[in-house]
Amino acid sequence: MINHIVLLKLKEFENEDLKAVVRSKIKKALLVLKDRISEIKYMEVGENYDLNATSYDIGLITHFESLADLDIYRIHPEHLKVIELINANTIGKAVVDFEF
Repeated sequence: MINHIVLLKLKEFENEDLKAVVRSKIKKALLVLKDRISEIKYMEVGENYDLNATSYDIGLITHFESLADLDIYRIHPEHLKVIELINANTIGKAVVDFEF
């Protein structure tokens, strides 16, 4: 199994309400992928509850049977749509993939 972990740092927004809306929109868009991409065996998305200047805003954990399945996910059209949303609203991302 492959564990794919992504951390997202949102851009600064005019106010916290707008940032919360964007955070929620990204979280929902990611969760929809579980039903649309069969290679995803497990998915968990969460918002960081203790934000400070150095922390990330959103965390994603997904599991895949193989690296080949992770590669299918990476280029899947539904995933690419979510990547566009993420790229438009983030200033940082950290990714780690490992076998478990």
